[in-house]
Amino acid sequence: MGVEGRTYPAVSTVIEPERVAEFARSIGADPGDGVPPTFAAVYALGATAPYLFGDPEAGVDFAKLLHADQEFEWERHPQIGETVTSQGHVVSDISRRGMRFLTFEAQTTGADGSKICQSRTLFVIRS
Repeated sequence: MGVEGRTYPAVSTVIEPERVAEFARSIGADPGDGVPPTFAAVYALGATAPYLFGDPEAGVDFAKLLHADQEFEWERHPQIGETVTSQGHVVSDISRRGMRFLTFEAQTTGADGSKICQSRTLFVIRS
């Protein structure tokens, strides 16, 4: 069942002002301050993880899934109106003691190919 090394298709996302403002308000941030750093959960993880979750060979069972860790590293933050492209990749897929530890990364770039951020997520899936 291991999918370590698998890369999924790239996904482009427009950083829409209404969506950014809604997200900012939901976390208690000022929408006038631009794109909140944690909006990366939308354009990086949120845009790419559906490929992993929809992959029958990955066999991710949501009833047994724990989103255990999330981290981001930025080169820069995207601007409102910018189109970014994220691509997901399974870094590791390890089973131990009845649990599966799946590390998923997404690399995000701007339209000009410049690096924006890297997202790294650990999913723990009970057997």
